[in-house]
Amino acid sequence: MTRFLIVRLGALGDVVHAIPVAAALRRAHPDSRIDWLVSAKHREVLDFVPVIDRRLAINDRGGSSSGPSLLHAIRELRRNRYDVAIDLQGLIKSALLSRASGAPCVIGFSSNYARERLARLFYTDAHDPGRGGLYNPAETRHVVEMNLGLLEPLGVMPGRPEFPIEDVDSHVARWALSQTGGAYVLLNPGAAWPNKRWPPDRFAALAAELRNRRGLMSVILWGPGEEDLAKATAGAADGAAVAAPKTTIADVIALARGAAVMVSGDTGPTHLASAVGTPIVGLYGPTRPSRNGPLSPDDAIVTRDAICQCHHLRRCRMSRMCLLDIEVAEVVDTVERRLSAGRSRV
Repeated sequence: MTRFLIVRLGALGDVVHAIPVAAALRRAHPDSRIDWLVSAKHREVLDFVPVIDRRLAINDRGGSSSGPSLLHAIRELRRNRYDVAIDLQGLIKSALLSRASGAPCVIGFSSNYARERLARLFYTDAHDPGRGGLYNPAETRHVVEMNLGLLEPLGVMPGRPEFPIEDVDSHVARWALSQTGGAYVLLNPGAAWPNKRWPPDRFAALAAELRNRRGLMSVILWGPGEEDLAKATAGAADGAAVAAPKTTIADVIALARGAAVMVSGDTGPTHLASAVGTPIVGLYGPTRPSRNGPLSPDDAIVTRDAICQCHHLRRCRMSRMCLLDIEVAEVVDTVERRLSAGRSRV
């Protein structure tokens, strides 16, 4: 039995984008053992991925986070005697953990694509997706495709990306159906990067317009530190939106599966919703939809990445961020087109 270790510590969207690697390994090696090393903060989503045998959650951020320390994790990794470790993070930390597992084969990205170039020193095999580098403006390959490329040294031909995520029961999803009459739009105004956030007043105007045009209520999703933002957005929507209660990852999965469409920037919840087949309208600027956008050809994007001067920066350095050029009318028209296309095939 071959023992595989996947190393992708975070964040949520990046973990979701790595799930097809586990799925492809399981399809190619059905009797293998597939474990995943993940930050304790992002472990929950992997509980719903049945192709993984064991989830090894670690405290890689210090402080009071749950999960064992890095030193304890390394000891546990070595006891498991992995044959192959695959580093999908590309950091020196993740590369070191992959190598410290003791696996004789350690696969990662070439120095042009690793987030920290020196990570390459810890790999026995390095994959170069081509076209220049991780942040090359000409890059057109999706991050999921690049992740799957790390399986080439193993002779695995993955084919179409698969996201095996289980159905979950959620009282929050049931609440959303009761509050909206059984059909709703999922809106996500928050984001970890400030320059990924379309203004909340525009989300509110979008909700009001979709109710007027389609009779659809909106549910405002929010994460840690975003409750006030969600409540303010719902409050400005003239009764067309409600703020969701506090959610778990299971709740987000269920809310996404029940939504008629989701409108959001480049965030973890967006990628999770895309993975379970929710129709998506993505709002992009500082990141490129060709690399980070939804995978379904039916999904739609409204993007200003071509004019953005702050690619891959958490905060805009210009006097006016590019997302402000996206008007409500353009998003409403895009949502209408996406709704007409129906649900994605997952």
